[in-house]
Amino acid sequence: MKPVPALFVSHGAPTFALEPGAAGAALTALGRRLPPLEAVLIVSPHWTTPGLRVTASAWPATIHDFGGFPPALYELQYPAPGDPALAADVVRMLALSGLEATLDAQHGLDHGAWVPMRHLLPAASTPVLQLSMSDTLDARGALRLGEALRPLRKRGVLVVGSGSLTHNLGEFRGPATEAAYVADFVRWIRQAVTARDLDALVDYRRRAPHAQRAHPTEEHFLPLLVAVGAASETDRVEVIEGGTVYGMLSMESYVFE
Repeated sequence: MKPVPALFVSHGAPTFALEPGAAGAALTALGRRLPPLEAVLIVSPHWTTPGLRVTASAWPATIHDFGGFPPALYELQYPAPGDPALAADVVRMLALSGLEATLDAQHGLDHGAWVPMRHLLPAASTPVLQLSMSDTLDARGALRLGEALRPLRKRGVLVVGSGSLTHNLGEFRGPATEAAYVADFVRWIRQAVTARDLDALVDYRRRAPHAQRAHPTEEHFLPLLVAVGAASETDRVEVIEGGTVYGMLSMESYVFE
């Protein structure tokens, strides 16, 4: 069985759920051509915990973990089922790589998970699990986590890292042209990802142009490294150009297959 893809998606602001733009349309088109999936396992920066946790609810709730947005956003639901048996398998599989994880039957899907999934698989019929990010996770650890998840792809599980290719909310400015530093950073990351330059990606804060400005904190970048780790050396990389919103949020995504 050919492995299903691994994927990095830029989930942007919660309003992405209502304003799909070019990125949403591209994710929907991607979802239509994906092979049949057993499940999706998604890593989002909006669930950070001591250690790793895996959602184990049969019907994970849609979490509206944001404030101050239009009321219509809080009415949206993504009623995908979970898969408790697969969640238990994920915990056992991570243990084989020396990564301890626990099951969490209470946590649902935060907006870093359900917002992009709403565009990628709008029918919400495929089981979705969420894996938390450890509060001690760093770049090398994110790559290792992705490598530990790679075998899931052979089981028909789509491994998704959901973050933002750039994420400096301190420079949020509403509709605006793309900031020059965003373009420089995205160009460098795209080259490193397509060349599978793992050393450069792990060391991005020192090597990439404007890395500290593009990511004042790392949590929205690390899911990219999870997806890169879940990819294999033979995978082809497809760039999904989603443009830049609010002048500073790159919506670029990558497919590894």
